[in-house]
Amino acid sequence: MIRKKNIYFFLILILVSACSSIPKNTADGCSIFSERYLWYKHAKKTEQKWGTPIYLQLAIIKMESDFDWLAKPPRHKIFKVIPYRRLSSSFGYSQAIKGTWEQYKEETGNKYATRARFKDSVDFIGWYTNKTEKILKISKNDAFKQYVAYHEGWGNYKNYKKKQKIILLAKRVENQSKKYKKQLQKCSNSLTTRKYIIY
Repeated sequence: MIRKKNIYFFLILILVSACSSIPKNTADGCSIFSERYLWYKHAKKTEQKWGTPIYLQLAIIKMESDFDWLAKPPRHKIFKVIPYRRLSSSFGYSQAIKGTWEQYKEETGNKYATRARFKDSVDFIGWYTNKTEKILKISKNDAFKQYVAYHEGWGNYKNYKKKQKIILLAKRVENQSKKYKKQLQKCSNSLTTRKYIIY
C-alpha cells in the first residue's frame, strides 16, 4: 500500500514538473507552444473570450516572470544583507498582486484560480487588458500603453510619462509582442491543425 502511494506521488510530481517547468526558449512563441501545446489552447481561448491577442499575453508574461510559475519580487534587505519583506505581493506567471487577483476572481467567478497556473494567468491578463480598454480607452493592440496600465494600475496610468523606467519596460514589451506576432504567424497553421496532445 505504501509502495503504491509512493508511485502515485512520484507520477504526480513528474506531471506537475512537466507542466510547470520553464520553456527552453521563452523569446520564441512557436518554440513555447511547441513544448507546451496546452498553453496555446489556453491562450487562444483567452483571445476569443477577451479579445486580447496571444502575442500580447506572451509579451506581458515574458516581461513579468519570464514564464516562471513561482516568480516573486526580490526582498528588501536590512543593512543590504538581511532579507526582509518582498517588494510586493506579486506572484506567478502574471505577477498579479493579491488585491487585483481577488478582484479578478470575484468579477469572473473563477474562485479556484491560482496565480501559479498558466490557464488562470492568461485569463487574468485577458480580463485586465479588457478592463484597461474600457476604463482608459486603450486598444488591446497597443502593447505599449496596455503594459503601462498593467504595470502601473489604472489609477496611476496618467503619471507614467514622468517615469523613464516604465517607458523603457513598456517599449521592451511592445518590441517583444511584435516579435511574437511575427513568429506565431509562421506556425499558426500547425498550431491550429494539431489535434492530439500527449503530456
